[in-house]
Amino acid sequence: ESKYKDHKLKGEYKDFRECHIKPDLLLIYKIDKEVLILACIAIGSHSDLF
Repeated sequence: ESKYKDHKLKGEYKDFRECHIKPDLLLIYKIDKEVLILACIAIGSHSDLF
């Protein structure tokens, strides 16, 4: 959904995606082989993660 601002990341996190659970609460995750297996890589505010 667009309200979560889901998008691919770049650089060090290029194999991962990010979505906004709340305005400043981000979830970084990865989808493996088009199978929805959610492995939480990191969760926190934008300033905590980047």
